Amino acid sequence: MIKSINYWSFPGGLEGPLRVFDAMRLASEHGFEAIELGVGDAGDLSVSSTEEDCQRILGQARDLGLKLPSVASGLYWDRSLGDADPAKRQRAREDLEAMIRITSWLGATTLLVIPGAVDVFFLPDRQAMSYGEVWRNATEGLRVLLPLAADHGVRLGIENVWNKFLLSPQEMASFIDQFDSPWIGAYVDVGNVLPYGYPEQWLRQLGPRVAAVHFKDFRRSVGSGDGFVDLLEGDVNWPEVMAALAEIGYDGPVTAEMIPGYKHHPMVRIGNTSRAMDAILGR
Repeated sequence: MIKSINYWSFPGGLEGPLRVFDAMRLASEHGFEAIELGVGDAGDLSVSSTEEDCQRILGQARDLGLKLPSVASGLYWDRSLGDADPAKRQRAREDLEAMIRITSWLGATTLLVIPGAVDVFFLPDRQAMSYGEVWRNATEGLRVLLPLAADHGVRLGIENVWNKFLLSPQEMASFIDQFDSPWIGAYVDVGNVLPYGYPEQWLRQLGPRVAAVHFKDFRRSVGSGDGFVDLLEGDVNWPEVMAALAEIGYDGPVTAEMIPGYKHHPMVRIGNTSRAMDAILGR
């Protein structure tokens, strides 16, 4: 498996000012084999980035000995394919068209996708949508985009997040299977599952549908966003997760997504994450 870390895990990554090269350099210095970059509205990697921009980033990554196996984005929370607003759905489709091309230009093979949300826990003023409407809208949008993903060799990885949508592995499997396409799969976040399930069960149920994996840890007793803790400090059953990954034959990236960072000396968390991943991966 490829030991990776998400760009947002580094100080300044979630906020945006961290330069992509600096994030890649820090990832390499801390023993990661890969990094998952994030596409935003602005910055070094945005929906406006060109093929030339991406080739420059890819060259920098190669010079550092880093792989770029997957790409993420936080734009889905503001606008998504499942949104009730047609204008936002159109904007989300345009975003995804750009991100599919960017993912391909970076040499990555998986693009993290959040198809929509019934509600967003950190946006309390956002009106809740019906589950069925999110499903219908997201399905329609993804059907339109899958040919582009296929043309660019990019697999869309549907992530399980706290959006009150696709809350079981069976729901996730049914959502993916309706497309009958190898270019859509599941991006399983093992920490996000903890409040309502078991990541090892999700992995075994989804099997070959698993396109990518996020490593996070979570304490069920906290039950809120404050429950996310360092790897090995929460309730994820890491030996069972690793056994499940082996059983389904998964050998792709496992990407630490450590947000938010420490309030003080945040780079310490990166070192702790690297060491914990080595232990989990048996290195």
